[in-house]
Amino acid sequence: MNPNIEKAVKFLQDALPFQPEIGLVLGSGLQPLAKELTDPVLIAYADVPGMPHATAPGHIGRFVCGTLEGKKIICMEGRLHGYEGHSPENIVFPIRVMHFLGVRTLILTNAAGGINTSFSVGDLMLIKDHINLTGKSPLTGANDTSIGPRFNDMTFAYAPGLREKALQAAKDCDIQLHTGVYMGVNGPQFETPAEIRAFRTLGADAVGMSTVFEVIAAAHCGLPVLAISMITNMAAGVLMQPLSGEEVNEIADRRGQDLRRLVRGIMKTL
Repeated sequence: MNPNIEKAVKFLQDALPFQPEIGLVLGSGLQPLAKELTDPVLIAYADVPGMPHATAPGHIGRFVCGTLEGKKIICMEGRLHGYEGHSPENIVFPIRVMHFLGVRTLILTNAAGGINTSFSVGDLMLIKDHINLTGKSPLTGANDTSIGPRFNDMTFAYAPGLREKALQAAKDCDIQLHTGVYMGVNGPQFETPAEIRAFRTLGADAVGMSTVFEVIAAAHCGLPVLAISMITNMAAGVLMQPLSGEEVNEIADRRGQDLRRLVRGIMKTL
């Protein structure tokens, strides 16, 4: 095991009164779910050996560990992005730490731009696959066989069984849940209308600046993933209006209750 990962795992094992079974990563504007964990243990990223810092607006930068729907959770209140200057390897550092902590399921949420013209702002999309347009991978370089193989399969990176549970939970919660393909880009600039037209031609339904590296790393170590996007804005050129980060966070705050309700419903099935 990488020495930095080993130190971080040991630190968290000593700090936590339980072994987490589910990892939860909260995207832009979706932080309030962390407040719903009971008996929380708060651990700043800065206190964890080797853990990079989160600098994106609205990303607090700490682990919140506690119980949700009877499950032991380690929650990332703020994730890491390439546009902050983090390398792909650093971005997935906490995912690998979760794996070695014993996490069995990883749930990712993000804010995304809607490419599919049948989507509306505030909709939720279950990610069934992704297109990595960053030109990068967290697996570049020497392979650590204690984590995973040199060449890993991505066919079932978004676990079909977990997606079925999410769709059933959405029905039970009376929440509309679209299914689609997520396009991962580096950012931080929003995409141009021409890029969005190209992404739509490639088969993308939504676009964002996170998630794909985390999913690649999870697949590499055999960690099942469920990922949900909140469509916080329609992508460039769809509505022919300017985009802003403030709009993303505003919509996520306004519609976050449904996503939190859905995540809780999914938790009950795990």
